[in-house]
Amino acid sequence: MSYNNILVNPNNAITTITINRPKKLNALNKETIAELHEAFFDADEDADCRVIIITGSGEKAFVAGADISEFADFDVSQGAELARKGQEILFSFVANLETPVIAAVNGFALGGGLELAMSAHFRVASDNAKMGLPEVSLGVIPGYGGTQRLPQLIGKGKAMELIMTAGMIGAEDAKSWGLVNHVVTQEELLPLCEKIAGKITRNSSTAISAAIKSINANFDKTKDGFETEINQFGNCFGTSDFEEGTTAFLEKRKPNFS
Repeated sequence: MSYNNILVNPNNAITTITINRPKKLNALNKETIAELHEAFFDADEDADCRVIIITGSGEKAFVAGADISEFADFDVSQGAELARKGQEILFSFVANLETPVIAAVNGFALGGGLELAMSAHFRVASDNAKMGLPEVSLGVIPGYGGTQRLPQLIGKGKAMELIMTAGMIGAEDAKSWGLVNHVVTQEELLPLCEKIAGKITRNSSTAISAAIKSINANFDKTKDGFETEINQFGNCFGTSDFEEGTTAFLEKRKPNFS
């Protein structure tokens, strides 16, 4: 499929999606959000895709925020619908994908950019990355899940401070706070993400999907995380991957998951 604002590169069970608006520092507009939805949906449906990496083009920005010009004149109902639709088609959609998503944060990840990175299942950052949710400096709050996911990742106090000051933190602080898992140079960023993705592809995709659902349930107030884990654990016993994994272990060989 052809896109105007993103690049999609499937390669050896890993699909890399690159937001390609370098002149706009990869800012998210309506069209880009819609294209990202399609790309994530297609990758998740692709039986050959085992891991998705999301990143931005260039070395300055992962995503420097949203395209403010598109909603500067919105009223109350339009603002609420903007947040609701955005969460539905992209941010919560990505967080609940059954295919693992790694965010390769290359530079600025601000506002909607940080919210997109936080929607991924985990994050790796370049050493020049800067992260923050500056929305209150515009008279609004994060609307794509930022007020929910940031406290989950770094704790309530730090999230309150970062959001209320509209400040930015560097990559090393983001790592020490638990916002990102690794910090490397720009040159090492994608290779490390691909290395981690390669390790993931060697494991059972059905079990990984079950793990994602179980972990996410812990943060969903409408679900019992322990009950979800029990059910997903039981479901694994009915899969061909469970049969292959346990058989390979008993036969002292590496499993060959479908």
